[in-house]
Amino acid sequence: MISTLSSFHSLFLCTLLLQVGSGLFNNYMGLRLSADSVSEVWIGVLLSAYYLGVVCGARVGHRLIIRVGHVRASATAAVLSICLVLLQSLIDEKAIWLVLRVCAGMTMVIQFMVLESWLNEQADNQRRGRVMSVYLLMSGVGTALGQMSLTLYPTLDLRPLIFVAMCQAVGLLPIVLTTRTLPAAQLPAPIALGYFFKAVPQSLLTVLLAGNICGAFHGLAAVYAVKHNLSTTQVALYTAATVTAGLLSQWPMGWLSDRVNRGNLVRVNALLLCGLTFMLWGWVDWPFWMMLVLASAIGALQFTLYALASGLGNDRIDPERRVGLTAMILMAYGIGACLGPTLAGALMRVGGANMLYVFTSACALLLFLTMRASGRSSIGNKS
Repeated sequence: MISTLSSFHSLFLCTLLLQVGSGLFNNYMGLRLSADSVSEVWIGVLLSAYYLGVVCGARVGHRLIIRVGHVRASATAAVLSICLVLLQSLIDEKAIWLVLRVCAGMTMVIQFMVLESWLNEQADNQRRGRVMSVYLLMSGVGTALGQMSLTLYPTLDLRPLIFVAMCQAVGLLPIVLTTRTLPAAQLPAPIALGYFFKAVPQSLLTVLLAGNICGAFHGLAAVYAVKHNLSTTQVALYTAATVTAGLLSQWPMGWLSDRVNRGNLVRVNALLLCGLTFMLWGWVDWPFWMMLVLASAIGALQFTLYALASGLGNDRIDPERRVGLTAMILMAYGIGACLGPTLAGALMRVGGANMLYVFTSACALLLFLTMRASGRSSIGNKS
């Protein structure tokens, strides 16, 4: 891990700082809206608007990177992101906030596209899994630090927003000051949906279903825990155990994916995830410690799907198509993250809290069956 960190330290530091700001901003926004007695519907719409921006911004980011390069695209997105944060501090109109949230999703996805395409271009197939695992580890740690940093501001004034803007600004420095070899100039290759659906269908399907699973968890896991009569402290431990296990599993899963066929690893992951979530369907009234064990195992599987899918796709794509692939992956994940909470929430309203994990099992089973069917004719990353 140390060698991987040192090889891409500037990109990883940028990722960490960006996610510190993002984690703080999302928590601040939720608390601020609740304090202003904004309805839950508006809160949900505003939070979902970010992922709409992710989907829309992927295509914009693709064109921008091809036109001006990775560093200038990152700088452009960072400046716009800072302006959006500061603008939101000056305006209280929720309809305008909705537009700003869409724009924020667009600027953030451009920065993620720069980072992910840069990493995938300069990481060979033999260590791509480890590189992406450290990237996601830095992303998760940054988000957690951002969420915790809100405790430094007991009142919901403008200081957290200033801190978010500072994180965005400082996060740009490792990119513009890096001494690493810059990515090669990108050819004007369009985002040809048919090409990617044909070249990397397994990767896109995995990311789409991972977005559904992770989006549903982030939006509804606390509701599931409350419906099972867990205390506030137990709810926090339950969700934290799942996320922490996912973070700690990134490196081992990335290391393993560099040594075995990534497609087969996704299939095993999906099958285990289906089996473990089946145990939380409500058949057994598990003690709390057992729920923590199951939640940790589930987190280790569901939160590593994105890195596996990204590595799988980049193993099989031409170098000049990597920016386009990154855009497609982020678009697919954003669509899944929008659909997951909506679909799982509807199921929970009809069938109760346990339907969260019924939904997760269904997604995992679909992934296993589809990967199994297409895997017979696919070439693995070790071929």
